Amino acid sequence: MATAELQKPAPAPVPRTTSKGRPVSAGRIALYVTLSVVSLLMMVPFAWMILTSLKTPVEIASQDAGLLPEHWQFGNYADALKAAPFATYARNSFVIAFSHTVLNVLIASMAGYALARIRFRGSETIFYLFIAALMIPTYTKVLPEFLIVRFMPLAGGNDILGQGGSGWLDSWWALIIPGAVTPFAVFLFRQFYLDLPVELEEAARLDGLGEFSIYARIMSPQVKPAFITVALLTFESSWNNFLWPLLVTHTDSMRVIQVGLSVFKTENGTQWHFLMAGTTLATLPMVVLFLIGQRYFVQGFATAGLK
Repeated sequence: MATAELQKPAPAPVPRTTSKGRPVSAGRIALYVTLSVVSLLMMVPFAWMILTSLKTPVEIASQDAGLLPEHWQFGNYADALKAAPFATYARNSFVIAFSHTVLNVLIASMAGYALARIRFRGSETIFYLFIAALMIPTYTKVLPEFLIVRFMPLAGGNDILGQGGSGWLDSWWALIIPGAVTPFAVFLFRQFYLDLPVELEEAARLDGLGEFSIYARIMSPQVKPAFITVALLTFESSWNNFLWPLLVTHTDSMRVIQVGLSVFKTENGTQWHFLMAGTTLATLPMVVLFLIGQRYFVQGFATAGLK
């Protein structure tokens, strides 16, 4: 008996598995390691920004300065907020970003639904025009949009021909109306609505619902990832916009936070400790929003990519 027990084969090693029970292969481990290294590399600029915001000007200018501050200057944040009316800048940025988000989500979702679910003459042509609009570089649209805003009839002292005044310049209209709806948002919504089963709207029509009720009550709740994705992208793009607000505003009461950061860069030099502190504060809302909606954000792009 003892000899038979000694000759029993050793049990096979249990392969390592993931939380879902799948075996972990060498390729998957290499992928995780690669992604971890890339993630750390992408975090380096943010870490440098935060650490620089906590240094003194002398330490930043020193050639022997290390990565970590010798004296942690948390007061840089309070001083940066006092150096410029950042409360006004942040308010303006939030109002513009919130307005763009609401308008883009509402209008683009309705346009995407119409292109996906309502068949009418010219719908394919209109969709292809939206695709073509995606290929237009942003900076090529700046001058035409500026001229439209500047010569807007009956606005800002302009006459019916758009002459004699400043149009929409330095106003909420110039900051909100251009760019309120993006072709990418319409395209994304169309792709999501296009994938929904036709039985949903047929059942809704049999129950007597109109087209708008079908859009709002039946179809839209099924594409929640698209709404979250468009909302996050729109808010982030509007919050970080610099060139357009710089062109159409000239007073502190209408400037946004990205333009306000330029006050720390003058002819005499750049106040790096204040600039990094202000940039950190401007970046924080975007990080929080992404952490809150990252699951829907990733799901939205992954689902759209499968269509």
